[in-house]
Parts: sequence; C-alpha cells; structure tokens
Amino acid sequence: MVFAFYAFAICFALICLYPFALVLLSSLTEETSLQRFGYSLFPHKFSISAYKAIFSTSTIPRAYLVTLFVTVVGTTLSLLITSTVAYALSGKRLYYAGSLAFFFYFTMMFSGGLVSQYILITKYLHLQNSIWVYIIPALFGPWNMFLMRNFFNDIPNELFESAKLEGAGELRLLFRIALPLSLPALATIGLFYALGYWSMWTPALLYVENPDLYTLQYIIMQIIRNINIAQTIAIQGAAQSSTAVAPAYTVRLATAMVTVGPIIFLYPFLQRYFVGGLKVGAIKG
Repeated sequence: MVFAFYAFAICFALICLYPFALVLLSSLTEETSLQRFGYSLFPHKFSISAYKAIFSTSTIPRAYLVTLFVTVVGTTLSLLITSTVAYALSGKRLYYAGSLAFFFYFTMMFSGGLVSQYILITKYLHLQNSIWVYIIPALFGPWNMFLMRNFFNDIPNELFESAKLEGAGELRLLFRIALPLSLPALATIGLFYALGYWSMWTPALLYVENPDLYTLQYIIMQIIRNINIAQTIAIQGAAQSSTAVAPAYTVRLATAMVTVGPIIFLYPFLQRYFVGGLKVGAIKG
C-alpha cells in the first residue's frame, strides 16, 4: 500500500513537471527546428539565441528590476501592515475589535469596482506613472489579516502578560514575541503577497505610460499578444545567426522561464512554514 502511494506521488510529480520541462527545453531549441518539428523534450538543434535576445536589450532586464523592487518592497510593507492590524484585532486588545473585523470582512464580499478604483488612484492618490501604483493599492489583504490574527490568537496570553509585567509595550510585544512565534503565518501570507506582486500587470496597463516602469509580466503579456514585439527584440538584440528566422516563439518561451524562475526557487525555502500556516487557516475561522 505504501509502495503504491509513493508510486502514485512520483507519477503525479512527473506529470506536473512535464509542462515545465517542455517549455524549458523548447526555449533552448533553434527557431527553425521548433517550427519544423514542434515542441519536444529532445531538441533537434540546441540554441540559446532566445535568451541572448532577451538580455541583450534593456527592456526585459529593466522590467525585471521593476518587478523585483515591487515584489520585495511590497511584500515587506504588506507583511508589516497586515501583522500590525492582525495583532491589534487579536485577543482582547481593542474594545471594538469585532466591529472592525466585520468591516474588513465586508470588503472581502463587496467591492467598489474598477471605475471607482481608477478614480481613486488617478484623481485623489495621483499614483499614475509611479512605481507605487503597484504597491499601495495592494498593501493590505483582509483574508491574510484574518489568517495572521488566528495565529496570534493561538499564542498563550501568559507570554504577553509576563512581558507586560516587565514593562514591555504593545510594539515590543508585537516585534519581540508575536512575530518571532508566527513564522509559519508570516511565510504563508508573505508567499501569497509575493506571488501577487510578482504576477502584477494590470496597473501597468491602466495607470502607467512610462516604459521604464513596466513590469515583467506586462512585457510578457505584450509579447504573447503580439509576436512582432518578440521579433523586434530578437532583431535589435540578438547576434545574427546562420538562419534568417528571428527567434520569436522561443523568445516567448524563454521569457516565461525567466519569469517563473525566482518564484519556483523561493517556494522550497518556505514550504515547511507554508504548510503550517495553511493548517491554521483551515482549522480556525
């Protein structure tokens, strides 16, 4: 029975890895071979011209830096704000904690819509053509806050009471006791926030006109929608090869690999905390 379970798990893992391996190896295939033989796990002719085309121009590297900045800064600020609000609403620290929690829950069920959001960001916050348009509107997630609050509620209250007897204030209780004991929850919601910031491209479409502030996902969206963009990148940046065919399709595949790489390598380091944090959200409401 155990052998069958492990065999099933291995087969399932291989099935999940197959699309990733197919995209990776196809991105390392010469464009003419890809057009002639199609996608394959065994490239007929190896080539890295697609990756040369990506990194020989400033478009993709610049978008990469913008996305990295948005992800790192946005995730850090989101964790700070979310944990602070969750700590205030946990336990019996606020007299109107229940009413405030219902206010946050209400925003999960109803939204003002895209029009009101656009007016708020452009007319009142003036965030258009600013890198902060990616970060500020997405700083706080109510679901993540409730997950963090549940974790804070599981910390024995005696720890906080003993620290208060030593003269510790609320900020000291948060940063010296609550947060160090909440690494699983921090890793879980941190991964959620990081995935959200890393995959963000809608603000670039709606609010950003400066090409220097485009995110990596927005560039990929443009490449996917218009293959001429990929051909332009290849012609401007790639070294001339023996074939006259520009690596258009392979550029799209290579760009996808460059995009998902950091998130794939980040997940194994957070997996043990991630599973523990999800258990908290599944057990308690």
